[in-house]
Amino acid sequence: MNPTSNGVVHQKWWGWGQEGVAFSHSNKPNFAPFVLANIGLDLSVPGTPPPAFEDVDVPASRLDAGGELARVLREAVGEEAFVVDDLVRVVHTYGKGLADLVKVRRGELPRVPDVVLYPADEDAVRAIVDATISYDAVLIPFGGGSNISGSLTPPAHEDRVVISLDLGRMNRVLEIDEESGLARIQAGVLGPDMEDQLNDRGWTTGHQPDSFKHSTLGGWIATRSSGMQSDRYGDIADITRGLRLVQPRKVVELRPLPSTSTGPSVREMILGSEGRLGVITEAWVNVHRLPEQRQILAYLFPSFGAGVAAMHDIAESPDVHPSVTRVSDGSETRFSLSTQKESSGLKSKVQPALFGFLAKRGWDLEQSCLSYIGDEGSPAHVRREKDAVGRIVRRHGGITLGTGPGALYDQKKFDTPYLRDYLLDAGALADVSETAGPWARLKDLHTGTVAAFRAACADLGVRGYIMCHLSHSYHSGACLYFTFAFVPATGAD
Repeated sequence: MNPTSNGVVHQKWWGWGQEGVAFSHSNKPNFAPFVLANIGLDLSVPGTPPPAFEDVDVPASRLDAGGELARVLREAVGEEAFVVDDLVRVVHTYGKGLADLVKVRRGELPRVPDVVLYPADEDAVRAIVDATISYDAVLIPFGGGSNISGSLTPPAHEDRVVISLDLGRMNRVLEIDEESGLARIQAGVLGPDMEDQLNDRGWTTGHQPDSFKHSTLGGWIATRSSGMQSDRYGDIADITRGLRLVQPRKVVELRPLPSTSTGPSVREMILGSEGRLGVITEAWVNVHRLPEQRQILAYLFPSFGAGVAAMHDIAESPDVHPSVTRVSDGSETRFSLSTQKESSGLKSKVQPALFGFLAKRGWDLEQSCLSYIGDEGSPAHVRREKDAVGRIVRRHGGITLGTGPGALYDQKKFDTPYLRDYLLDAGALADVSETAGPWARLKDLHTGTVAAFRAACADLGVRGYIMCHLSHSYHSGACLYFTFAFVPATGAD
């Protein structure tokens, strides 16, 4: 069962996402051989599943249940929204970074929030924040729990009462200004719930970070997130136009202005502040009419350099404004192919025939790179964009694979974190790290990072695998998103 409290469904206490959803390689015949060849991990050996929660030693709450602070907090949210249950407190202790998952699976819980509160509105948030200050407690805002920067975890030495403030009940689209293309939305709404509410009225934000299914609007703002469709819609800093931030005994309100010429910018201070400056309760964000058509096509390039050069030309082109621009390096492409399901019939013959044809044309198939490019708009607009992109792709030696692989990518794009849990069970550590660089430095950034990772693995005496994709483009550069995995040395932390 998924941990649930006050109607808010949480992620697994020990891993990513929902109970009952997991990665399996049983129908992916090439995956186990790929893992064995590249990091030396034999997936036929049974792994170590996470412990049963009943076997975890959870520190008792330090909140005096009959004390004055507890009374004030109960008055603010109501008895049902005042939770000291052990499972709920552990769910609110860690985020979903690699270090978080390793520690929680080990049962390392030196400090756990003493109480979890579920406010229903901003007035309750204000009462909680004021009480936190008045009684010298600690307050940690909590959205979807997907945080990877350590912001959710109380310091082990913290002696004060620790309150986790879960905004999951504040999950509604409050209003849409259709003339201005703005929506006022409560900060605790999860990505899918927000989009469902907007889509029902014909609108979208277009924001799709990797954590989309298990992260909130307030969390995106607090962590300054980017998304897979940032090429078209911008990142959350572009999308957020106004907001409300609860601070001790006051509320900071930023009106949803289309642009300002004053500074320093309070808005810029709050974006990416990780909850340090206050609790974001709602925001005005840019919204767009749902496109008539959305299409993602797959392409194949002879090398990562050719793919990046094509993305650069697309970014520079006045005729092309895609929603998605993504190209994997050779290592990630080989990994992606290893996760394909077993096929039969005509489909099982197409890929070998294609790769055989490309080999005869002189392609080094170890270096070939998958790419996905998405277009949105009217059918005529999508057709023009597709034609323009096709010309750029061909200019850099690439070929079109069609909509089939693109549709599969679109369907599975949020599932990768489940693979990390699977590898943890099997004994491997895997995670991601991303950065942005100017176009002129991307090649050096890619090769330098790969070389540094391999040197670090050699120093540790472990076998590791690193792969990368260009995840989205900007005017002057692009984001490189690295994924790595290795099996730690025996006995090593």
